[in-house]
Amino acid sequence: MTYKYNCLNPIANVGLERFSDQYEKTENFDEADAVLVRSAAMHDLDLPDGLKAIARAGAGVNNIPLDTCAQKGIVVFNTPGANANAVKELVFAGMLLASRDIIGGIEWVKSDSADENIAKAAEKEKKKFAGTEIEGKKLGIIGLGAIGVKVANAAKHMGMEVYGYDPYVSINAAWNLSRDVKHVTDVNEIYRECDFITVHVPLMDSTRGMIGKEAIDMMKDGVIILNFARDLLADEEAVLEGIKAGKIRKYVCDFPNPTTAGKEGVIVLPHLGASTEEAEDNCAKMAVDEVRNFLENGNIVNSVNYPNVDMGVCQTGYRIAICHKNVANMITKFTGIFGSKNINIENMMNKSRGDYAYTMLDINASVDDAIVAELNAIDDVIKVRVIQ
Repeated sequence: MTYKYNCLNPIANVGLERFSDQYEKTENFDEADAVLVRSAAMHDLDLPDGLKAIARAGAGVNNIPLDTCAQKGIVVFNTPGANANAVKELVFAGMLLASRDIIGGIEWVKSDSADENIAKAAEKEKKKFAGTEIEGKKLGIIGLGAIGVKVANAAKHMGMEVYGYDPYVSINAAWNLSRDVKHVTDVNEIYRECDFITVHVPLMDSTRGMIGKEAIDMMKDGVIILNFARDLLADEEAVLEGIKAGKIRKYVCDFPNPTTAGKEGVIVLPHLGASTEEAEDNCAKMAVDEVRNFLENGNIVNSVNYPNVDMGVCQTGYRIAICHKNVANMITKFTGIFGSKNINIENMMNKSRGDYAYTMLDINASVDDAIVAELNAIDDVIKVRVIQ
């Protein structure tokens, strides 16, 4: 079987090379089985009925209409952790830029570059750019996902005292987290105790504006705040007020906007978090692997709108993959159809995520169009795929 894929943004060749001869690149979005995307806005696109998967080569999926995709049975993937090291390194760059006036020192050298006695002058001027070290300081990390864990472990090696907060920390993250990290159960402890605070959580209703006036008022005087996750996690007007009041020493953010760009006490980077060759390569490779695993095996790994379901490679004749609403008696209806045809189900898995669910069934007989039609005719079935 041949599959077609479309790229809405340039995707690293090291990733695209992982597609086998079964795959053909197409410039026609409407005929694609899968779409690879980075930052291109998809909310206003008409999604074709034949589209089965969208893979975001990165973590954030704000540019993709997740609910619309779920309603059409289009599984959306992202690539968590693929750019984690790139972001981790930039977090430390941000800490150092905020702790020591490196930028001011560089600008002074530029402005005095014509001075023949610049070396001597530098010895007098350098005290203006003196700062503090990060060793021995308390770092609070809000969110212990792939990035947060890497930041925490590296900070311990840098001699920092690390506090971590994440009420939903995964088992995998917990295993990878240094045992020397103090895991706190109340985020307010981080606000009260830490010299540096870095945020690594997704943007949701519950996290929007979490770094606001109430949180800032609890913080130590001279706190440094780093935001390499999403700008809307911070109430940036409250942050600017905190800087003016002397509560916040520096705010480091990776998301330029008119509120913070060029403001005193703010270091704004042009969204460089994942902008390394290695991160782009890692994201591309993971995205392609996810698409192939889904199209060829029906497995869902790292989806953001459907549950993760992985049954490996089908060991029987056929595998049926069904996207459907998360309502009662769906499994009974599926098995009833196969039972009426005297077809045995060798293996089955069903999982749900919110309003949607995904079921895979491995059977020991061929599946004709009539069976597919019966499955599609069931109320609340969205999409049926037969994988041979």
